[in-house]
Amino acid sequence: MRSVNGRTQRSDPAPSRLNYRLQRWMLTPGIRLALRVGVPFCVCFALGSAFLADQQRRDALNMFIVQLRASIQERPEFMVGLMAIDGAGSSLSEDIREVVGLDFPVSSFDLDLEELRQTIIGLDPVKSAAVRIRPGGILQVDVEERQPAVVWRSRSGLALLDAGGTHVNDLAERGLRPELPLIAGKGADKHVPEALALIAAAQPLTDRLRGLVRIGERRWDLVLDRGQRVLLPEEAPVRALERVLALNEVQDLLDRDVSVVDMRLGPRPTIRMTEAAVEDWWKIRKINGYGQ
Repeated sequence: MRSVNGRTQRSDPAPSRLNYRLQRWMLTPGIRLALRVGVPFCVCFALGSAFLADQQRRDALNMFIVQLRASIQERPEFMVGLMAIDGAGSSLSEDIREVVGLDFPVSSFDLDLEELRQTIIGLDPVKSAAVRIRPGGILQVDVEERQPAVVWRSRSGLALLDAGGTHVNDLAERGLRPELPLIAGKGADKHVPEALALIAAAQPLTDRLRGLVRIGERRWDLVLDRGQRVLLPEEAPVRALERVLALNEVQDLLDRDVSVVDMRLGPRPTIRMTEAAVEDWWKIRKINGYGQ
């Protein structure tokens, strides 16, 4: 209130136009956000920049962070002291320890479990693997080994293959795994399931079976003792072998002086006699007068 000419006059409470515009401007969302967030951020950024402008302060801060991280990672509850391997033989276990190459004790923070798993399954004898850290600081590796199904003879030597044709291990000599069937020839490793089907079909001849040979990377020859061979076609070789077994059951075909049974032409199978049988046949013809 103020006095004018001896009369008391009430002051106008309304703000001035400039003050009004300033208040309205301060109430806008952008300005309120800038005052609430932007100004504190700029102040903190300026103070931090001033602090970190000195190289010694930066080095001290980095050293503090490294020490803090190491103090956490190297706590006893986070340390891994040994590795346990289940599902693998002694030889494979040694190979796994060698390729993993860990120097225990090691912090669990420094272990990439997926990378370790990929390294382990990269070994030929390993079909699958799981890696985890057990309580007590134990790196647990669970392995499923590939089981050899056949011995493959190639120009590179002997190798063990599983049922899918995957290389399992090299073999020094055939006598080390006599219970496994033998396959040979270039490309035979790519058709192991078909070879196993033929071996299963040839079960009646198991005692005489010597192996399977891949011919021209297209088809199989079944090799028996006494130098006998069954030449199988590219298509449906199991069915062709079953026909040979049926003939052998009825007529003892493979017990005769037969060197080759050719089933490559399904409608017209042929047989080849041994040289001794052919000579005897010609002698009989001459005796009977058919050779004149």
